[in-house]
Amino acid sequence: MPPIEPRIDGETGTTVSVVVPARNEALRIGACLDGLRAQGPSLVETIVVDGASTDDTPALIDAATLTDARIRRISEPPRPGGYVGRPWAIAAGCAESRGEWIMIVDADTAPKPGMVAGAVIAAQTHGLDVVSFAPRIIAPSVGARWLQPAFLTTLVYRFGPPGLNESDPERVMANGQCFLMRRSVLERAGGYVAAADSFCDDIRIARHLASRGARVGFLDGRLLLDVVMYRTGTETWRAWPRSLNMRDATETRWRWLDALFLLLAQGLPLVIVAGIGLAYLSGVRASWLAPLAAVNTALLGVRVLFNVAIARSFAYRGAPFWLSPLADIAAVSRVVETIVRRPREWRGSPRLEPARH
Repeated sequence: MPPIEPRIDGETGTTVSVVVPARNEALRIGACLDGLRAQGPSLVETIVVDGASTDDTPALIDAATLTDARIRRISEPPRPGGYVGRPWAIAAGCAESRGEWIMIVDADTAPKPGMVAGAVIAAQTHGLDVVSFAPRIIAPSVGARWLQPAFLTTLVYRFGPPGLNESDPERVMANGQCFLMRRSVLERAGGYVAAADSFCDDIRIARHLASRGARVGFLDGRLLLDVVMYRTGTETWRAWPRSLNMRDATETRWRWLDALFLLLAQGLPLVIVAGIGLAYLSGVRASWLAPLAAVNTALLGVRVLFNVAIARSFAYRGAPFWLSPLADIAAVSRVVETIVRRPREWRGSPRLEPARH
C-alpha cells in the first residue's frame, strides 16, 4: 500500500485527543510539541503525561501550553506493583481524554503538519478501528544506520510490509510511536490499562483489541512523522531488541518459531555461504554443499531486496545502511537472546521497570 498522505487542512469530521507519555524527554520533546501545535482543528487536545521528570521536560510542556491551549500536562499517577511506566502513563492520559479518537504519540517523534488528520482519514477510508503507522527513521550515527535496518528487517520477515491486518490476532503488528484508536472500542475492551504490565504495550493492546473484534491496520506513515529512536549503535543494540521479541504479547510457541525462522532465513545465510566458500577453498567437495549454497544464496538475495524495500523508511542511508545485511547475524542473535529473559527497563529508564511498591 502507498504511504499515507498528511491532510494539511486538518478536517476529518471528528475529534482527536493525543496522549504523549514523557519522562526526562527534554532533548526530544520540543520537536514533538512543535509538530502537534501544527495540527489542524480535528486535534482538540494534547495530553502530555509527565512521569516525574527530573530535567526540563515539565517546563518545556508548560511553555508549549502558553502558545497552544490544546496542550496540557498531567502527572503520572502512582503505579500499582507489576505495572510498567509507559503504558501506565498512556492509560492515565486516555482516561483524561475526550476525543472520539485517541492517538498515542511518543515524545521522540516529529509529527508533520496534517499527521493527525491524515491518520484519521486513513482509518475511516479503510474501515479501521485501530491503526498505527510506521515512521521515517532518522539514524544520526554510523552505528545506528548499520544496526537499525537489520533490526527493522526482523519485523519484515515475521510480519510482512505495512498493510491491513486480516490474519490471526496473534500475528497483528503495531507501532506505539503513532497509534490511533476509536475511544469506544478501547473503552469496551477495558481501556489501555489492559497492556499496562507489558514492555511491548503497543503490540499487546493491538492484539487485545483485535481479539475482541476490532479491525486493526498497520500502515506506512513515513510521510506523517519522523522519529529518532536511538542515536548510536550502542543505544540501538541495548534498547530496541527488548521490544522486538514481543515476549509480553506473544505466545511462547510463536516466539520460538519466529526465532527459528529468523535464524534460518535472515541470520545464518551469510554465515553459511561464507562457510561453504571456505570449505571449497579447502578442497571439500561434498555433494550436499551445492544445494545448501544455492538455497542460502537465494536467501541472501531476498535480504538485499528487503534492504531496497525499506530504504525509503530511513532519512539517512549511505554505506552503513546498504551494508546492514552484514549485521544480520548479530541483530537476530540479540533478538533471540531477549526471548529468554524479560527486560527490566526501557531506554535505560528505571521509571519503566515494573513498580515494586
